[in-house]
Amino acid sequence: MASAASEDTMAKKSRLTQVAVKIGAAMGRADRKAHQIARAGVLAKKELADISKQVDALKRQLQKTTKRLKRALA
Repeated sequence: MASAASEDTMAKKSRLTQVAVKIGAAMGRADRKAHQIARAGVLAKKELADISKQVDALKRQLQKTTKRLKRALA
């Protein structure tokens, strides 16, 4: 009977180990996804800043063109 009890304990330990491995793997996947999302957020922020600069440049160009056109028509 003593051997049966120790086998149950070993079985439980291996199940616990398997569960711990699954939990660790899931946490690793979640961590990797979080890093990918963070990296994508940083890239999006840089792209947004670049687009904003381009829009500002186009605004200035439009203002200059508008002034020239007004002078030409006046």
